Amino acid sequence: MAKYRAGRINEEVKKAISSIIQNDIRDPRLTSMISVIKVDVTKDLRYAKAYVSILGDEAKKKETMDILKKSESFIRKELGYAVKLRYTPEVIIELDTSIEKGMHIDAILEKIKGSDKNDNR
Repeated sequence: MAKYRAGRINEEVKKAISSIIQNDIRDPRLTSMISVIKVDVTKDLRYAKAYVSILGDEAKKKETMDILKKSESFIRKELGYAVKLRYTPEVIIELDTSIEKGMHIDAILEKIKGSDKNDNR
């Protein structure tokens, strides 16, 4: 599979999964904001690993991830309707913590930057 085709498939699956999570899963416990950050579809189109970011505290993230894990088969079924591929990939949802890690690193850098200004005075 050509590299550009894999990228296009990843983006289409990402859009479809994002739409399914936002519009089609009707669980009242899903109140936090969920963003699909990245989707990696294997070359044989059998598996799609979706990385999601969830806004909220740790308890809310855990509850939301449990709901999304239980909804993987529903998401796969809806994905089959939304994206026409030879095989409908099995969806695996993973929590992406890169945004939190980035914010933590920024806070550390700001702290260092602030202490450097105080040392130079």
